Amino acid sequence: MDFFYSIVAFFATGGLFMYPILLVFAFGVAIAVERFVTLTVITSKNQVVWDKVQPLLDNGEFNEARAMTGEDESTISQVLNMGLSMQGGVRRREDIEIAMEESMMQIVPRLEKRTPYVALASSIATLLGLLGTIMGLIQAFTAVANANPAEKADLLSASISVAMNTTAFGLMVAIPLLIVHAVLTSKTGDIVDSLEMATVKALNVFSRRAQRTTAAA
Repeated sequence: MDFFYSIVAFFATGGLFMYPILLVFAFGVAIAVERFVTLTVITSKNQVVWDKVQPLLDNGEFNEARAMTGEDESTISQVLNMGLSMQGGVRRREDIEIAMEESMMQIVPRLEKRTPYVALASSIATLLGLLGTIMGLIQAFTAVANANPAEKADLLSASISVAMNTTAFGLMVAIPLLIVHAVLTSKTGDIVDSLEMATVKALNVFSRRAQRTTAAA
């Protein structure tokens, strides 16, 4: 309980700027949770689909792979289906690759959506903390200007201590949000890398099949 009362006292003595920092923290956490859950679900779905589609591609069962990816809404299905839809009628690897890259260009912005707001919330929390401290120092110096000279030092040190609370709180909010932003960016990068890997593997399968068809002809 003493720890809880200490937190309440710390927040209460920080001044009005503690409330917007808390609001920014709530906003950043909400975005971070939504992004983390979304990216985790996307990663899981992509892995499940790839585990099913890869054997079909390796065995040359393109019609089955095309049907499977066409019915699925995962990001990896969208990329692979774009290539599979062109595989039957287009022989050039470059044409299929361009089509799959176009699909990737549509998917990547959706993966990165709202993630920059977490870093923005971290920066805003830091700046609000500094602004709160500066405003508190201004009020502190104004308050002690007409105070008894013997009491000025004590009043000023107490006021500065309170003013620094906003900077401390701003940093306590900013640092976790910055770490979470790095984690989200890493998860997004892993998904993009997996999509690029699947694209290259699918293109290699298409190329080998086209070479076999040409040799047989």
